[in-house]
Amino acid sequence: MARKYFGTDGIRGATNVSPMTAQMAMKVGMAAGAYFLRGGHKHRVLIGKDTRLSGYMLESALVAGFTSVGMDVVMVGPMPTPAVAMLTQSMRADIGVMISASHNPFADNGIKLFGPDGYKLSDEAEAAIEALIDSDVDLVPSAQIGRARRIDDAQGRYIHFAKSTFPENLRLDGMRIVIDCANGAAYKVAPSALWELGADIVAIGVTPNGTNINDGVGSTAPQSLAETVVASGADIGIALDGDADRLIVVDEKGAVVDGDQLMATIAASWARAGRLAGGGLVATVMSNLGLERHLAAQGLGLVRTAVGDRHVLEAMRARGYNVGGEQSGHIILSDYATTGDGLVAALQVLAEVKRAGAPASEVLHRFEPLPQLLKNVRFAGGKPLEVESVKAVIAAAEAELEGRGRLVIRPSGTEPVIRVMAEGDDPAQVERVVDRICDAVRAAV
Repeated sequence: MARKYFGTDGIRGATNVSPMTAQMAMKVGMAAGAYFLRGGHKHRVLIGKDTRLSGYMLESALVAGFTSVGMDVVMVGPMPTPAVAMLTQSMRADIGVMISASHNPFADNGIKLFGPDGYKLSDEAEAAIEALIDSDVDLVPSAQIGRARRIDDAQGRYIHFAKSTFPENLRLDGMRIVIDCANGAAYKVAPSALWELGADIVAIGVTPNGTNINDGVGSTAPQSLAETVVASGADIGIALDGDADRLIVVDEKGAVVDGDQLMATIAASWARAGRLAGGGLVATVMSNLGLERHLAAQGLGLVRTAVGDRHVLEAMRARGYNVGGEQSGHIILSDYATTGDGLVAALQVLAEVKRAGAPASEVLHRFEPLPQLLKNVRFAGGKPLEVESVKAVIAAAEAELEGRGRLVIRPSGTEPVIRVMAEGDDPAQVERVVDRICDAVRAAV
């Protein structure tokens, strides 16, 4: 059943436009608070946010909603999404909330919800909360209204946690690292953690002003990072996205290393140490076929899921894997976290580079990816993938690529675009197939 408000990663959209309004945020607080009320104890919700200007508005509205149904609120300010998940569990909160639109531009924002175990909510829980959003939620008597307070030690708690995931016998002394925080949620915690582990830090994307999050910096725009790495003579560059659950790396030569290569690096390291669970890793249909072939050559498997870190995590938990993620840089290491954590994943990558005693360009480029092309087609409405002319072009493309490549076509879960991806041994064929499908989709909308 299609959901009304929740997408693949919470509720997201342009701020002050339905559904991402202050009114909706208050309703979400009321509905989620009512859903998670359990027994007679005083309930607690933990709220974090990234650095978007609209975060103040949405935070205030959420606080109003939660306190109106009797929940106490703890606000931690700008913090990575994985930090909110971790703190929700460690501080025994009944629910965690992250206000962020991840890698989207500053004008967008979103609301992500976590249960008391630190995991994102199930489809069933989100459906129940949606039903409550559209109903009249009971408000508590005035004497039972919740209280709200800010805490100052959340950053220190997360930094301590992140450092605890780095091998005790290693330090980052002697490494010059450029860290790009996308002017987002990790602009304080990520540089601090790396510096405390001994690294020489060059920080960019650490001057948020409310409107510059992800603007020419971060994991979706690694050019600034690459230029800074080369110019500063750094050993490696690390780029996080706006809410720091995504990681992209740049080697000392300025070459970008995507999530597929990083997962391959971590999987190989953990397999060598005898700690890789499941006999491989979990990735999505968007991961390169080269990754699958590389893992197979090492006797490791690859389980593919639908796009979205939620699907990756579900497969990891169901099948007993502890490494998974997406080509885009969401990397889930379930030994440490309940969601993707860019900083924790970066520390595992840095540990492997440090152990190898070799340049990042030699350590992190594990396989030669097959030519892969992804294009987005924006549409105003309707369901273009259900148009017969589009179906016919897609069927012809699948037949052409059979045995020589892969085709993945899907609507985005966060914005009105159709994503068309193809890969294969012949780059000209890949480009031809993608362009034909994109043209068909444009003609249908």
